[in-house]
Amino acid sequence: MHTGPGLGRHAGPADAADLMTTAAASLAARAVDLAARREPFVHATVVRAQHPTSATAGDTALVLPGGEIQGFVGGQCVESSVREYGLQVLASGEPLLLRVLPGEPSRRAEEGAVDVSNPCLSGGAIEIFLQPRLPAPRVVVVGTAPVAQALAALGPGVGFDVELADGDAAQPRPDDAALIVASHGKAEEAALEAALRAGVPYVALVASEARGGAVLDSLDVDAALRSRVYTPAGLQLGARTPGEIALSILAQLVQERAAARAAARTAAKDGAREGDQAAGVSAPSAPQPGTAVDPVCGMSVPAVESSLHAEYNGTTVYFCSSGCRTAFRKDPERYALSV
Repeated sequence: MHTGPGLGRHAGPADAADLMTTAAASLAARAVDLAARREPFVHATVVRAQHPTSATAGDTALVLPGGEIQGFVGGQCVESSVREYGLQVLASGEPLLLRVLPGEPSRRAEEGAVDVSNPCLSGGAIEIFLQPRLPAPRVVVVGTAPVAQALAALGPGVGFDVELADGDAAQPRPDDAALIVASHGKAEEAALEAALRAGVPYVALVASEARGGAVLDSLDVDAALRSRVYTPAGLQLGARTPGEIALSILAQLVQERAAARAAARTAAKDGAREGDQAAGVSAPSAPQPGTAVDPVCGMSVPAVESSLHAEYNGTTVYFCSSGCRTAFRKDPERYALSV
């Protein structure tokens, strides 16, 4: 007897293929949407899997800033490590090859890769490439003069998302890479003050040395903030044309951002020598999430809401898998000393 779609039959290979294609398309659409909204995420891709593992090469997932994982790259134990290192990759901005292996809890790091041993795995091993997808740093350019237009044309070529704005309407944010005023005297002060108060790291004014000094003196901010404005803007390259001036400004911005990253790496290494950072993990450009230890298996777990967890005596306990959480709930006293 003929049955209608989905009635009286099991999903065959064609159905499974269709489901996989639909899931992949949905995940790709989600990634496009996140990028369009300038929301950071990590693209996780299984590049190698040994049996018995539930994932296969080519499986993908997205790791969001809260630790949520959309897609599939393995079971709960693997997901826990993907969550932990995905959040670290988001913080550092550096890609990482994650290898999850069966064995007693341990980790071994080398440049660009880390091996994590998990006693909960039933066997096999899996390698997952974690690629951060971060929005291009936003650069707000105040004005529509030729230098402003040149900045808008050249900026994307060096990885910046350039937004032209009117000085009175500019709304700089703390996470902006820069605010550059190139409006030739129109609404300069308001834009500069807003950027300095917001904590924008690079604030520049296109003006002669004399006029730039006069504008700085008129700013309603303290001397420390006033001293942060680069004017005349740009490296001294002997620039004359609008394009050359824009190039010198972008070069200075790139230079300052590189210096800030170097300073952050030095600070992170100093912290690592004091035991504040896990060995072998790239220095972050933003704070990393805290971690906890699964009291059942001893695995490191990110201490975030999206990790499996339970409350015990007023303390939140985190787990790498539901099996560990179930074991803890059955006999919490057994593991209480680890909490």
